This record gives sequence, structure tokens and C-alpha cells, in this order.
Amino acid sequence: MLEFTFALLPLLVMTLVLLDAAWAIFVKSTLAYAVRTGVRTGITITGTQATAAGSDLTSMVKHSVQASAQGLLGKLPTDPKWQTIKVHYYQPLAASTQDVSTDPNPAKPGYIMMVSIQGYSIHPLAPRIFGWSTGVDNSGISVGAIAADLIEPSRDLPPKGVAP
Repeated sequence: MLEFTFALLPLLVMTLVLLDAAWAIFVKSTLAYAVRTGVRTGITITGTQATAAGSDLTSMVKHSVQASAQGLLGKLPTDPKWQTIKVHYYQPLAASTQDVSTDPNPAKPGYIMMVSIQGYSIHPLAPRIFGWSTGVDNSGISVGAIAADLIEPSRDLPPKGVAP
């Protein structure tokens, strides 16, 4: 009985640390998958598809990211976590790249689309206790993910929408 009592607390702590680490890895990999899916969707959308959906390129990419995030980014565009999804467009140059997200039509073939999730905060599943004299720590950790690719050539370019 005494050995069980001494072993229970360290075993419980190790289990909770393992669960928190697994949760963080799951969230990071899910967000990485979501932005990769968003980029794959965004580089291949045509104007006909955007018109049929009644949307624009940036909104369609954000919806694709949100749908692939398994509920981590909410379900509706009104969710505050929707604001963590960013879509940028870059014009590749010889020396560096130039952000053209504010241009009227930056979604041209050969340009780079970058989709990112910035500032997404995850909280621990179990509160962290560092000692008897300090309070419980429930502070979140910021997680992000980025993916980019070249926009494929198309004669039927979709409208850009509001970026980022």
C-alpha cells in the first residue's frame, strides 16, 4: 500500500505530461494538414468553380482550411478562430519575393500562394502545477502552420477576394 502511494503521483504526472504532449502534436499536425489542403485547393481553383460556388479564391481557401481542421478552427466564418487563417500572394522575383496581396488580381499563374494559421492558442488538458507556493498555470501555447505553392496556369482566373 505504501509503495503504491509513492508510485501513484509520479505515474499520474507522467501520464498527464504524455497526454499534453500528444495533444500538442495532434493540433500541430492537424493544422499543418489543413493549410496544405488549403494550398492544394487554392492553386487549382478556376473562375468557373468560384462563380459556381458564389465565392472568391481567398474565401474558398479559408473554407477549405477550416473544413480540414477537424473543428479546431470552428465551423463558421464568424468564429474568432477564422481570423487566424491568412492567405497571402507573392510575386516571385529574381532577388526576392514581393507581397502582392493588395493588388486587384494577384492570383496569376506562376505567383506563389501562401496559406498560414498564425496565433492559434492551445491550452493544456491538465493544469500545470510547479510548486506549492505558485498558482496553477493554464496559459496557452501559440501554434502555427504554413504552406505555399505556385498557382497553376489557367485561362479562367478566379476573383481574389479579400486577403490576407
